[in-house]
Amino acid sequence: MKNITVTLDEKTAAWVRVHAAKLGKSVSRLLGEILHAHMREFRDYNEAMRCFQALNPRDFEWLNGQRPMREDLHDRSGLR
Repeated sequence: MKNITVTLDEKTAAWVRVHAAKLGKSVSRLLGEILHAHMREFRDYNEAMRCFQALNPRDFEWLNGQRPMREDLHDRSGLR
């Protein structure tokens, strides 16, 4: 584990101390968990984006094997 210094304004520091205490954690542990979760979400998003961008648009499968007609996509009769 590495130690770092985080600078917070007094109001934020007071809030995070209270919030961490309510959760039964130290401020250090709480911030570490929050940053770790953010890192995981960022990594998962980037992995999903890489997979999406690797898809070949020609491999897309339409419902019933056919592309929908323009009239079907823009049909508003059910909204009238």
